[in-house]
Amino acid sequence: MAITIQDVEHIAKLARLRLTEEEKLRFQKELGKIIEYFDQLKKLNTDGVPPTTHVVPLENVLREDAVKPCLSVEEALANAPDRKGNYFRVPKVVEKEG
Repeated sequence: MAITIQDVEHIAKLARLRLTEEEKLRFQKELGKIIEYFDQLKKLNTDGVPPTTHVVPLENVLREDAVKPCLSVEEALANAPDRKGNYFRVPKVVEKEG
């Protein structure tokens, strides 16, 4: 399957990228090589090979849930540059529109 300039433009639009004509040509070649490699992989005999979701075994390593003492409000706010009562005080970063 050949990658066309229109394919590259479509992918760029989906990714919200502006590409120059030179970049479009470069990506057309690079994406074409990737598709060629997948075509080679399609030719491999995979009969008897079980499907996998990961190439290496994967295990979640979780610690045991245990109740532990937590910081007091004073300890948590001890190094706060600015506070108001029992809360961190931070600069406003969201403004109303209109």
